[in-house]
Formats: sequence, structure tokens, C-alpha cells
Amino acid sequence: MDTLILPTEAARVPPTMSPETIYVAPLSLVEVTVADASVSHLVTLINGDTLIATPPGIGPDRHLRLAMNDICEPQLGLVLPCENHVAELVRFARDWDRQAPLLIHCWAGISRSTAAAFISLCALNPEGAELELARALRRASPTAYPNRLLVALADEVLTRDGRMIAAVEDIGRGKIAEEADVFALPALLAA
Repeated sequence: MDTLILPTEAARVPPTMSPETIYVAPLSLVEVTVADASVSHLVTLINGDTLIATPPGIGPDRHLRLAMNDICEPQLGLVLPCENHVAELVRFARDWDRQAPLLIHCWAGISRSTAAAFISLCALNPEGAELELARALRRASPTAYPNRLLVALADEVLTRDGRMIAAVEDIGRGKIAEEADVFALPALLAA
């Protein structure tokens, strides 16, 4: 049986490892994470009706908004993640100057945002072994369940020959939760 993890009442933001840190958070913890971790860049992956304002301290050019639903198959009235979303994410991750942390968030911090973190790790670590990057994601978050469509699209964009999707399949579903805790990953794992 899967374990249900409920968000902690006083969620704590992990200390910044270095300016080259990628944080992942649910929407409810974006503001506290931006403030506590001195975040300079933000990626929002959420449906178009829920997009948030850019938090103070982050310039509009450092906030990437990707409007999509957390789905892997077309559904009437919902926005399916697409190759354009992934291409924009990869460009944004590669353009991030790594002078201060990057925060990636979705609604719950479990699916879209963890997929985007994994994609960013693969983009920033072109020689990195996908399985090791996915395992680093799992060690950082027991609830991570990367959106499989986003990962499959990124596998194509980054020409990883199926290794990205195989890696997220290897780490499995993760623990079931309503919302994830904030977690952090070093951006340059293969360095």
C-alpha cells in the first residue's frame, strides 16, 4: 500500500546549497521559497486560469509561465503539454545565469514541476546519465512523479533516445501526497 504524505504545517525551505540550486515547490509555498531561498528565476507550470503574478524581486523576464494542465492524454477543454512548452523550458534553464537559485513550481509540486526539474537537470548536464539524474530527483523528493508526457517530449527535444522516460519509469510512482514539500537539487550534478 502506498503511503499518503500530508504537507507539513510549517514547511521549511531547505538551505541553499549554492547559487546553482534548483528548488521545486507547490504553488502554496512559492512566496516563502522565493523569499527564503533568494530565488532569482521562476518557472510556473500550471493551467492558464491559475497563473500567478511574478513575485517581488523577480523580474518579468526571469519568470517563465507555461500554461498547461497536468495530463498525458488529450482531454476536452484542457491544455496538453507540448514540444513548445519543453523547448521554452530548456531554453530558460540553459539561459539561467546560476547566480541565484531557480524555483520551479506547479500546483502540488509533484508532477509537472518535478518533470521540469528533471528536464532542466538533463539540459544542464548534457553528459549526465539520465538514470543518475532521476535517482537524484527521487532522493530529494519521495513524492516526485514526473509528468510522463513532458519527459517524453523532452527526451525527443534533447535527443536522449528514450533514456529519460526509462529513467523516470525506473524511479517509479513515488509516495502519494496531496502536496509535496519544497526540495532542492544541485543544478550541475554531473560536474
